[in-house]
Amino acid sequence: MPPRAAAFARDVVAATGPEGKERAKNLLWAAGKLADYAIGLGLDPAPEVLLHPSVAERFTRCAPGLSGVARRTLRTILRFIGCRVVPHLYPADAPLPRERAKQPYSPAEISGFLALADAQPATGRRMRAAGLVCLGAGAGLIRSDLRDVRGSDVACRSGGVIVIVRGARPRTVPVLARYHARLLAAARFAGTGLICGGADPGRRNITNPLITALDGGTGLPRLDTSRLRATWLADCAQLLGLATFMHAAGITCSQRLGDLVAGLEPAGVAEAVRLLGAARRP
Repeated sequence: MPPRAAAFARDVVAATGPEGKERAKNLLWAAGKLADYAIGLGLDPAPEVLLHPSVAERFTRCAPGLSGVARRTLRTILRFIGCRVVPHLYPADAPLPRERAKQPYSPAEISGFLALADAQPATGRRMRAAGLVCLGAGAGLIRSDLRDVRGSDVACRSGGVIVIVRGARPRTVPVLARYHARLLAAARFAGTGLICGGADPGRRNITNPLITALDGGTGLPRLDTSRLRATWLADCAQLLGLATFMHAAGITCSQRLGDLVAGLEPAGVAEAVRLLGAARRP
């Protein structure tokens, strides 16, 4: 590389105090690439100039002849160098809030909610409350998907029970075996009406009376439809052996799984029923 670029690279890498020869070579490569590019644009090879985040970002995005992997690697290395050589230009990242997955309910808690549903004084309330629990914990439905389900959307198919979800994300969801009988009973009672009650699915408080009815003060936590969905997700992950797969593959980030699944075609209803263990039992 040109002498000025090489001199810049040696100076800034020496200031980082790299551990080991290979690490020093990687840092020199990145700093030299940056300097060669920036000097060609007429920039002064000073750390405050070339290691400025805007310059480093423009280099990693716009420099010609670099692969995607090289651009990501260069960005990481240059940020490392910049944080040590010109730390005032790289303030510490402020932690951002992240929505955590809700805690799934235990099998005993689900049984408690279903027992409270059975204890409701009116038949309609019993059926609607049981349907709410079964659609949430048995099929993972939430929000509008939960409010819009009608009795006619629940059917026996491929040896299991499925729910046809309409709306913004139409799909067919197999129901976990534990909830078959109760959900079918609630669907028969609802007929063509809404399983969770009400006449207008656009009304946002349809499930509130059911949640209040299942708040029995018997040591159970408050019913939360997000936690019902988390319960379904956890049960499906266990049936699929997801934790075992991720541990064996060394994967901890779900984004990687999303990238992989994006290139795969989902199986049909019959295979989904088989995978989720939702086949009806005699």
